[in-house]
Amino acid sequence: MFEGFDLEMIELPEATLRVRHGGSGPPILLLHGHPRTHATWHRVAPLLARTHTVVCPDLRGFGQSSKPADTSDHSGSSKRAKARDCVALMQRLDFNRFAICGHDRGSYTAFRTAMDHPASVSHLAILDGVPILEALERCDARFATASWHWFFFAQPERPERVILADPDAWYGGSPEQMGAEAYEDYRAAIHDPATVHGMIEDYRAGLGIDREHDAADRNAGRRITCPALFLWSLRDDLEQIYGNVLDVWRPWTTSCEGRDLDCGHHMAEEVPEELAGELLQFLGRR
Repeated sequence: MFEGFDLEMIELPEATLRVRHGGSGPPILLLHGHPRTHATWHRVAPLLARTHTVVCPDLRGFGQSSKPADTSDHSGSSKRAKARDCVALMQRLDFNRFAICGHDRGSYTAFRTAMDHPASVSHLAILDGVPILEALERCDARFATASWHWFFFAQPERPERVILADPDAWYGGSPEQMGAEAYEDYRAAIHDPATVHGMIEDYRAGLGIDREHDAADRNAGRRITCPALFLWSLRDDLEQIYGNVLDVWRPWTTSCEGRDLDCGHHMAEEVPEELAGELLQFLGRR
């Protein structure tokens, strides 16, 4: 897994991240979603590394990266805090400007990085996500049925207790789907109480402080100014809930393109060649 890549624990001003990086050329930062670790990218990263420097961290709170202290506003788990980690990490690796790609919960950190640090982000790719504010404002019976866990995870203590009673049953997954090494890395994460708490705090921040940050951006008329690519899974529920996903994103961007991929939610594991091809085409056009 990740042959030719380095694996490091990198200490940053606000967090210590476990990071896999390799390849050479223009840099791209890949951010995983919930409940995965950076290992979810193990089939995509080597394809990108033929022409790019690829950096794959565990987000703060996830995997083996450090866990933020609990606060009443969950600010340590905010996407703004994680965006600061992204910029600090890439600067530590000598990249002041980089492409960023985020999947699922990682897409919110990628979006926030591009919004808060436009001089640092050359390209933005969002996989299976819309802005948190849009998701919450458009919440209807379809969203509540498909994404009920957003609101369950916001409750104090109960989500962790339920998940840790049987993490494998709660989250599923298999070595056949994920790859044997990636699956074992994932299982270690979902069986660790501190990591489960860190992952749930990401959702608690989403319903509060992250929503506030999105609303402040919209009220101020701020948009993503770099080229932006949006990809979503045809066999997941994003299109069923929101219709044309690009229409949701257009008010937030100055450049917007994308399409669906014929796969389930974990596209990096299910269609890695197609996903890598889409990313490389996008990066090469701009």
